[in-house]
Amino acid sequence: MNKATANSAGIEQEDGFFLPDFCNVRLVFAVVIMAELLAFVLVLVTPGLLGDRWSDLGVISLFLQWIALTSAALLCVARPLLLRLGNTAAVLISYLLVLLVTALLSEAAFWLMVRSTLLPSFDGEWHGVFVLRCLGVSAVITAVILRYLFVQHQWRQQLEAEARARVAALQARIRPHFLFNSMNTIAALTRSDPDGAEEAIHDLADLFRAALDSADERATLDAELTLARRYLNIEALRLGERLAVEWDMDVLPLDVNVPPLILQPLLENAIYHGIEPLAGGGTIRISGEAANGRIEIRVSNPVAGNAKSGRKQGNRIAQENIRQRLQLAFGDRAGLETLQREGHYQVTLRFPVGQPA
Repeated sequence: MNKATANSAGIEQEDGFFLPDFCNVRLVFAVVIMAELLAFVLVLVTPGLLGDRWSDLGVISLFLQWIALTSAALLCVARPLLLRLGNTAAVLISYLLVLLVTALLSEAAFWLMVRSTLLPSFDGEWHGVFVLRCLGVSAVITAVILRYLFVQHQWRQQLEAEARARVAALQARIRPHFLFNSMNTIAALTRSDPDGAEEAIHDLADLFRAALDSADERATLDAELTLARRYLNIEALRLGERLAVEWDMDVLPLDVNVPPLILQPLLENAIYHGIEPLAGGGTIRISGEAANGRIEIRVSNPVAGNAKSGRKQGNRIAQENIRQRLQLAFGDRAGLETLQREGHYQVTLRFPVGQPA
């Protein structure tokens, strides 16, 4: 079954299919706006029909909106059929459907204008010229729009492939980074604290199960927080009293869908770049807020003044990875920001309370 995705404008598409869903209210609004802009252009470049530009705009706007909305409605109804066809056949059929709508409505508009006292100059001699001109304009505009939609679809597919590669890279990075330290910690606990060793094994198994999941899947915020807690439990066994964690996430809606692995890598960075270099360790603070349809999550940790440049570089790579995946999922409504001052480093995630791509 094809999965629905959404771009930054909130227009739903099916994976592998270039044509957006014309049943979507936002897309219908975009169609109305584009038709009205075209009406303004035609009024400016064509001689007056009624002797008054505002009257011309009213007639041309009505005609173009008629064609645009009828075409959108027809593509909405025909979408289940188009989904079963390849993109090439869907392009051709969509193109012909719009031209058919244009031809039929141009014919109807011509006879309405002939019968109207507002346009007495229209007669039978203009019949073929009027319909052909309408078809010509429609053919060019429709071809440009379909080409744009197809190129945008290819661009999104490329971005999604890159995002899957980034998730796979994160998944691969988690395993070797602390696996040996975790196993050594578990081995040390086997005799002194068997229950703690068993719990650590369960945490490690859950962590790697999440890391090995498909990069195409989405995670809930609840699952991300659970994964983060299991990771911190494992690191707490190794670092002991050097690691303290403060949570303030009670107000967040836990059923929100997010891209996978957006929180655990930030905690891994906080430990590797902040807690480990400090002789006395420190406290990682994870807090969240939800207001005005947006979620904000902050991860704060102390940092040493002489942190190694190689560690800083690794920090930036992981953050850029998460930033790009958030923006791919939510568009410009999401982002990642960093702030360092007074011996503390803070990363802030922002994204809307909505379905990601």
